[in-house]
Amino acid sequence: MREMQELAAEVRSGTGKGPAYQSRQKGLVPAVIYGGEAAPENVAVDRHALERHTESGTFLTTLFNLDVAGKKTRVIPRQLQLDPVSDRPVHVDFMRLVQGTKIRLEIPVRFKGQESSPGLKRGGVLNIVRHTVELLCPVDNIPEFIEGDLSELDIHDSLHIAAFNLPEGVVSTIRERNFTIASIVAPTSVIEEQKAAAAAAAAAANAPIVEEAPVATGPTGAPGAAGAAPAAGAAPAAGGAKGAPTAGGAKGAAAPKK
Repeated sequence: MREMQELAAEVRSGTGKGPAYQSRQKGLVPAVIYGGEAAPENVAVDRHALERHTESGTFLTTLFNLDVAGKKTRVIPRQLQLDPVSDRPVHVDFMRLVQGTKIRLEIPVRFKGQESSPGLKRGGVLNIVRHTVELLCPVDNIPEFIEGDLSELDIHDSLHIAAFNLPEGVVSTIRERNFTIASIVAPTSVIEEQKAAAAAAAAAANAPIVEEAPVATGPTGAPGAAGAAPAAGAAPAAGGAKGAPTAGGAKGAAAPKK
């Protein structure tokens, strides 16, 4: 059950920019209380007391007992307006929490069992998908947070909303699917190595096949005559046409007549 905070307020007379400005000049923040069967009430709260709560980061999910001239009303902030320059609160809307009703709230998520998780022990990383979950809560049983157990999660395992033990009467506003809250993922170094290996395999599969040109060979496998080099000391072949005499003349050829 979320802890109830105390906050004092005073009745604010008049509405509009003029009375609201006058309240701020006195160090007060204009506010309104609405909801339930009672009529809306215009009040003002101390600015310093309000800022202590707004700076906590959980103001819009904090329950308050708002003391207005001795009359306490259980409320929850529903809207906070900030000054665009100073970032200080300038107006607050409080909603009455009437017994027996339910309210939609963003409830923070926490985790336990990190020291026992096999995936985290192996160097895995906790990937939080949702830091808060919208829940429909009875006004008498609003949880401060919901807690998930990581003690049995390994790498690539996920923790879904069904694994959370919600308080009595509290349900998720998303009921059509068992959505993921967190998962254990592989370390970044492993993921990068896997990506590099996959890229190398893809590049090898898409690389063009290069075929080498065949080398001309003779009958015995030696280079053919066209590519054979002349033997050492061999006389060069005659350069004349077929049937033409050689440069030195044929051996035994008759000498020319005188």
